[in-house]
Amino acid sequence: MTTPNGRKTKVGIIGCGNISGIYCQNFYKLRNVELVGVADLDPARAKAKVEDIKAKYNTDWKLTGEPKLPVAYNSVKELLASDVEMVVNLTIPQAHAEVAIQCLEAGKHTYHEKPFGLNREEGKKILSVAKAKKLRVGCAPDTFLGGGIQTCRKLIDDGWIGKPIAATAFFLCPGHESWHPDPEFYYAVGGGPMFDMGPYYLTALVNLMGSVKKVSGFARMTYPTRTITSAKKYGKTVKVETPTHVASTLQFSSGAIGTIVTSFDVYGANLPQIEVYGTLGSIAVPNPNIFGGEVKVKIGRNEWAPIPLTHGYKENSRGLGPADMAAAIAKGRPHRASGDLAFHVLDIMQAALETAEQGKTVELTSTTDRPAALPVGLRDGEVD
Repeated sequence: MTTPNGRKTKVGIIGCGNISGIYCQNFYKLRNVELVGVADLDPARAKAKVEDIKAKYNTDWKLTGEPKLPVAYNSVKELLASDVEMVVNLTIPQAHAEVAIQCLEAGKHTYHEKPFGLNREEGKKILSVAKAKKLRVGCAPDTFLGGGIQTCRKLIDDGWIGKPIAATAFFLCPGHESWHPDPEFYYAVGGGPMFDMGPYYLTALVNLMGSVKKVSGFARMTYPTRTITSAKKYGKTVKVETPTHVASTLQFSSGAIGTIVTSFDVYGANLPQIEVYGTLGSIAVPNPNIFGGEVKVKIGRNEWAPIPLTHGYKENSRGLGPADMAAAIAKGRPHRASGDLAFHVLDIMQAALETAEQGKTVELTSTTDRPAALPVGLRDGEVD
């Protein structure tokens, strides 16, 4: 919430695991937020995160001057009792809803990592508490705010491909147990390829195409167990509790048809990340898990051609969503990576699993507006 005198919104992070490093780095680059505190279930990890910031500030991050270091709180309770105004919740998916509600109950605006919750009930509870407390709630991914997908959004809005009529999205890999130090949650309820990577692809599609009306498709759990081969837990066997190959068809509210396949069962594929097809042409959308990437268009019968990115934020800019939320609070406008958008994506993902289990099309009850496009001409560090 930047005030007229330029004061920055005070941000605290809960959860000092793998993903926290890039958030910390970017909170020192974004101009309207200030990282003032970190906390973790293990206080030692919070202290280590502060030391990591201190060590990387001038070297790996190449920022100048002495960093104003955040406080390493001994507990989440201590952080929530501080003057932090917005909490960024980077806990594991199984804790997202519980921690988000705890933060909201403490009077803090809250932004958390994807998914929004493990199911619709958790998502509805978060939205209900936020509304009752008159607080903002947001959720990753914010990659759709990057230069790659914002360029695609502008091309669509400017009519380059005519009216969108269809889209495809593919994420296929052999799983994360070969590299992630703690991969168990990827195979628990609330994990799997749809809940892990689906938010990136579906958020990008909703941003480009609008809300989804119906979902149908199939899913399977190919292997009952997985064996971890990353160093920390090498050889440990993990029970698989959620589908690991999910193929879904989406009917958008506009009438357009989408196809999305997410898998932890595929060793290799030569499929596009996302493509959008219109009445006049097509757009090749870059990887929705990054902020930049190459954009290509095919107009009519012409060949595919690359398009220069129209927007900034081409590098890893995780933290842009919370910064946009802080600016939105200060200016009284909607924020882009909103709870409503994240809940709609959660609704789509749960429907994708339900339709596979029930063998019938699932009609969604949620909807959402497309988030506002970012203005052209923003410099990195700015959100308005």
